[in-house]
Amino acid sequence: MTYHPDRLEHARTLADRIVSWRRDFHMHPELGFEEFRTARKVAETLNELGFEAETGVGKTGVVARIGEGRPVVGIRADMDALPINEENDVEYRSQAPNVMHACGHDAHTAILLGVATMLSEIPENERPPGEIRLLFQPCEENQEDEGQSGALRLIDDKALEGVDYEQALHMASTLESGKIEMCSGYAMASHDAFHAVIHGDGGHGAAPHHGTDPVFMLAQIINAIFGIRARRIDPVLPAIISIGTIHCGIASNVIPASVEISGTIRSFGSDVRERQIAELEKALAISRAMGGDYELEIRNGYDATYNDPDIAGIIEGTATKMAGADVLNPPQPMLGAEDFGFMTRLAPGAMFQLGAKFDDIERGHHTPVFNIDESSFPLGAAVLLESAFHLLRKSA
Repeated sequence: MTYHPDRLEHARTLADRIVSWRRDFHMHPELGFEEFRTARKVAETLNELGFEAETGVGKTGVVARIGEGRPVVGIRADMDALPINEENDVEYRSQAPNVMHACGHDAHTAILLGVATMLSEIPENERPPGEIRLLFQPCEENQEDEGQSGALRLIDDKALEGVDYEQALHMASTLESGKIEMCSGYAMASHDAFHAVIHGDGGHGAAPHHGTDPVFMLAQIINAIFGIRARRIDPVLPAIISIGTIHCGIASNVIPASVEISGTIRSFGSDVRERQIAELEKALAISRAMGGDYELEIRNGYDATYNDPDIAGIIEGTATKMAGADVLNPPQPMLGAEDFGFMTRLAPGAMFQLGAKFDDIERGHHTPVFNIDESSFPLGAAVLLESAFHLLRKSA
């Protein structure tokens, strides 16, 4: 593997700019498909660097094409924030009530701008032939009313047309800062949401024998749902069904006529995904055996993220040449979901985790105290760019 020894040092010269961008985005977070200010700042920065920025891609995304011809390496960064009120007492605290970058997308966007800056400072004749396509994606955290996330909207707008390889990184607030975790194969799970209504007759709490009680049905159904993973799925395969909400009743002495539950279904691979949904139907059918009925709605979410082993190896090799063998953390696949999985379905790609543990406090993703160590940003930018160059050289 060829490697430019100064790539990490180049990225380090941009550290202050990357941090400044990240803090600006952090102070002005925007929810999915509402990233108007963020997209404008991204496009303005790209234009200042001498690159043409295409805006309004996938609703609020931004795309820049750097170089010409094939192969094409896409590098993706998501831009959206979460509906969380920040509790951190920092100078760059979110200025938007109940909106916060609590998953590191502000850093993803800033790091990709760092990659763009590095490209602008490398003479064209020193870049490998081919195209690097910068994909600033909206709305990774959610789906709009039509069930589309930002990745799917980018795909609909042909932003990934002609892309041969894909890369992305994800900040990891619980991983030691400066470490990189690279899973080969399945790295993140598919995700589907379910909503079910269990119907009974309801009635007086003093006379349950005069009707059918959906709360009693639910008690049996919950055991059956939690038994799917334990008894209906191969124990060596990653899978989980979790119940997140239960709603029923308005009075303590009234048996409700129905109970509503919702939850999440996660796994690797389509076979297990389909099996879990089929087994969920069987668990809910217990209500019919007890004189009731049910309705089930499945909202399809994200595909599992599959890291191409060859690209994962290139990223690992690049990282170790830059920062030594100790930079790699043992890979740990997770059942979190990412819509980058839709992109890796179109072309081989890989996403790595960039360690950025802030301090000794547990600052988990999607929490009001989420924060990250900014000193890891140059490593992320350097690994993305150098591994992209390697893919261009390899194909050429």
